[in-house]
Amino acid sequence: MIDKDRIYINGEWVLSKGKGTIDVINPATEEIIGKIPDGTAEDVDMAARAAAAAFPAWSGTPLEVRVEYIRKIAAGIEARIPEIAALITREVGTPLKFSSRIQAGLPFATFSNIPEAVKMVKWEDRIGNSQIVRVGVGVIGCITPWNYPLHQIAAKTAPALAAGCTILLKPTEIAPLNAYVLAEIIDEAGLPPGVFNMVMGRGLSVGEAIVSHPLVDMVSFTGSTRAGKRVSELAAQSVKRVALELGGKSPNIILDDADLEKVIADGIGKCYLNSGQTCSALTRMLVPRSRLAEAEAIASETVTKYTVGDPFDEKTRLGPLISATQLERVRGYIRKGIEEGAKLVAGGPEPPEGLSKGYYVQPTVFSNVRNDMTIAQDEIFGPVLSIIPYEDEDDAICIANDTIYGLAAGVWSGDLERAIRVANRIRAGQVEINGGRFNPMAPFGGFKQSGHGREYGPFGIEEFLEVKALLL
Repeated sequence: MIDKDRIYINGEWVLSKGKGTIDVINPATEEIIGKIPDGTAEDVDMAARAAAAAFPAWSGTPLEVRVEYIRKIAAGIEARIPEIAALITREVGTPLKFSSRIQAGLPFATFSNIPEAVKMVKWEDRIGNSQIVRVGVGVIGCITPWNYPLHQIAAKTAPALAAGCTILLKPTEIAPLNAYVLAEIIDEAGLPPGVFNMVMGRGLSVGEAIVSHPLVDMVSFTGSTRAGKRVSELAAQSVKRVALELGGKSPNIILDDADLEKVIADGIGKCYLNSGQTCSALTRMLVPRSRLAEAEAIASETVTKYTVGDPFDEKTRLGPLISATQLERVRGYIRKGIEEGAKLVAGGPEPPEGLSKGYYVQPTVFSNVRNDMTIAQDEIFGPVLSIIPYEDEDDAICIANDTIYGLAAGVWSGDLERAIRVANRIRAGQVEINGGRFNPMAPFGGFKQSGHGREYGPFGIEEFLEVKALLL
């Protein structure tokens, strides 16, 4: 049991003003593994005041000094990667081997990349008689989700610190324990008091208090589109800047000249990543109608290799979903797909065999899905793939863009130029071409209701900068 009764404000661990606590549940066992404070708006006010007071000195600190602090934080994360990976596996249910590489590895990479990323930012420029400078926005309210909890915190805090901003963080209350590890590392790195502050609590109390606070200059939010709309509504009252990374229903276009065996295996992996609890998951697989039966057979065989079970077991490829609520939601979507007439190729709403405890769901594949079906339009956030047939290239692009989202996409073709041409017609912030590898320095963010703003690399730093003109 990890029992936390403190929050981090102005360089100190202090008691929350809240009297209640929030349980942290292990989704693989359904057991309580920790407790955190149920914070209040008063906690937020103390943290916002500390961050605002620290901003002038921190923004005036030379860039190379800020970068040196970030290097120390990166080293602190690296030293604790095994601990972080195991902790997030307990909190989220991500298989341990994946946690080591992604859940712990990406936060380390994000902080480690900052020294290189700052070199790519145009901090000053000259236009005629004007000196153009870029300076930190101010106090940043960071509100982060549970699916990649520390990674999402790092994606906001590392570039914001580099930009000269101070931070008020509210981690998810569902998987919050890993955030304490980062706060300990930041404290040990000797970051000046008030530069980084962390308040625990729920979205309706702490989250809304952060977005509404007059001393918070900008909000960076990652989460559902529904919650993102609420953030925008509240932020508009004080004309705050807002960066939103929201939902997705990402298409994966398999063109008629692609190697079906290879690309379907890759596509299922991209859909089932982290048990499908990934905003950029490629959940709609578009295949030529003439090859639909072939695609179904390959998908059915591929899914048998996705072992569901204990995330600490090396053989496990799919851990549990995050909560009982999410489990019922995903099973409800599977039932909806069957009701609406989609062809169930693999999986289903029944619990996986032999797993009586934990929030487990069968890896599921539907085929002959129409793009107007619920399972093709709603973000399910579980291991549920929709195979959608198309007639020709133009039809595939039309289907791909027929969604309120625009976060990610994929294109596969034996002709690279053709794949690039198709990718350029898809309205999404990031498009994988022939399985292109994830690039932690490239911009990440969405079109349409997937949000606005970009994270990672120099674009992530620029998100937290204001542009100022000095007329000489």
